Amino acid sequence: MQALHYQVTIDAGTASVWDTLTDTDKYNQWVKAFSANSYMQGEWIAGTPVKFLDPDMGGTKAIIEQLEPERHILLRHVAVISKEGEESSEGEMADKWIGTIEEYILQAEDGKTSLQINIETHVDFVEMFESAWPTAIDHIKTISEAA
Repeated sequence: MQALHYQVTIDAGTASVWDTLTDTDKYNQWVKAFSANSYMQGEWIAGTPVKFLDPDMGGTKAIIEQLEPERHILLRHVAVISKEGEESSEGEMADKWIGTIEEYILQAEDGKTSLQINIETHVDFVEMFESAWPTAIDHIKTISEAA
């Protein structure tokens, strides 16, 4: 696994940034940095599964391991999902995705929010994350500041 780190200061309070990260409609706007048809299925509740999907590519299933509103989200990927919607925890792609961790840390700073995103992923996905996260962060910032 390789660790990746991203950070941005957003000129908005933690409530606005949290809403951008977790509101379904807003999430679906910024996640398009990864693929045009990406979306999330599920609810932001600790201990529950969520699915990150693209109808053309399939997706992944993650468990929300920790969730502290306006402060922290920790997700662990536990399965891959085929274009047909079938979940699997076996095979080459599953072996690479399972165990991937996403962490979002929000800290209030004088009316602004510091957002830190930490990813632990297989080396094969580093290029994809390095390409998409800067754009996703720009979208998160723009959406949060417009609220």
